[in-house]
Amino acid sequence: MDPMVAIRGLCKDFGTIRAVDDISFDVRKGEVLGFLGPNGAGKSTTMKMITGFLSPSAGSATICGHDVAAEPVKAKARIGYLPEGAPAYPDMTPASFLGFIADIRGIRGEQRGKRIDFVVERTQIRHVLHQPIETLSKGFKRRVGLAQAILHDPDVLVLDEPTDGLDPNQKHEVRGLISELAHDKATIISTHILEEVDAVCSRALIIAQGRIVADGTPRELESRSRWHNAVSMILPSAKVAALREALARVRNVVAIEDAVGEDNLSCVTAFTRPGASLVGELGAIGRDPALSIEEIRVERGRLDEVFRQVTTTSANPRAAA
Repeated sequence: MDPMVAIRGLCKDFGTIRAVDDISFDVRKGEVLGFLGPNGAGKSTTMKMITGFLSPSAGSATICGHDVAAEPVKAKARIGYLPEGAPAYPDMTPASFLGFIADIRGIRGEQRGKRIDFVVERTQIRHVLHQPIETLSKGFKRRVGLAQAILHDPDVLVLDEPTDGLDPNQKHEVRGLISELAHDKATIISTHILEEVDAVCSRALIIAQGRIVADGTPRELESRSRWHNAVSMILPSAKVAALREALARVRNVVAIEDAVGEDNLSCVTAFTRPGASLVGELGAIGRDPALSIEEIRVERGRLDEVFRQVTTTSANPRAAA
């Protein structure tokens, strides 16, 4: 299957500053790509080049077979774009704004009303539909922006911080909507919220200083964390010393950390070397009644740790890849 989004050698210079440096990746139908990076990494600049709002200094972006620079109208017709900040005409109401977007997208007749009703319901903006956009909260402005992005049922969704400004319930609803829409689309979500990746993304790409430093599924990236396959045990704080002594005798345990919790309980975590598992070796310890272990869990890995590692390991991000 050909990729719906094909990015090749994309670069962007602002004077002597290279904001995006030789980025290449594909996104296929049904894939939700989390585009991650610290502030100033080049995420929004890349999104603007993919959608044709900025011209690249070098490289190309192709949407459903259409080069964004050579065939901008055909390429943009296939994209639904939620920019950073969700800009909209402040004196318009959401109803008039969505009608305007429908007109310029060429949505006419019966289909026009159906699509507007669909996005209004899906983004839950009906009760603010006739208020001026400038009077809406940041969260509702974001939802109006998302509504216009999906109005024409695009093949490619490019969403820059789609849950910015939303409360936890609204974030859950928007993430559910993205997951529902993603089955027949190629979706790119630019974000610095790591929980967003775990919630909706099938793949994550991390950039730093304008360069790609990591690319893989969330599980693949988590497996690069030292917490991957670590084993954590909850037990009475008075038993921590005895457990640490027992763990120190286990061959594949390379480090032990503990933290005091509530109700006189502590969490002790045993770390292992990459590729090794502690589950079998710690079975007997977990069953030892003298230790009174209340809970045992195998850690999946921590994306935040991997994110910090690959974005700060080296002044040259390519060395961290």
